[in-house]
Amino acid sequence: MADMLHEIIINSAASNVYDAITTETGLKCWWTADAITQAEQGSVATFGFGGRATVFRMRIERLEKDKTVHWHCLGDADEWEGTDLKFDIEPTGQHQSVLHFRHAHWRSTEGWFAMSNTTWGAVIVRLKEFVEGRSSQPYFDGLGQ
Repeated sequence: MADMLHEIIINSAASNVYDAITTETGLKCWWTADAITQAEQGSVATFGFGGRATVFRMRIERLEKDKTVHWHCLGDADEWEGTDLKFDIEPTGQHQSVLHFRHAHWRSTEGWFAMSNTTWGAVIVRLKEFVEGRSSQPYFDGLGQ
């Protein structure tokens, strides 16, 4: 099993980072414009890419306010199925947080692994920019990209 790890300092309170990861509005501003979700443990969020040519369904496994978000990928991309995405937020000051991101339990480092890891790095930077108020454009428009 292989894991992807990313860590980034975000100049904002942990509550703002948490909201950006758990709300549909927030997710649409940094990851994909095609996001359907509820901030409710046990629910299933869907994220579409390329006009829904690719759809990821994530079961929300754990929500700990301002601290942890854990999703389990149900599919539909075969290589992502069964992986876990964990966002751990560590407040480091009144207006600063460290986000620890892990996309865990990949069956192999072949196929999409390297490209997905590179993309996650760029997407996490977009999350930082959004939470810091510097961008509100998702990395993926949900249509063609």
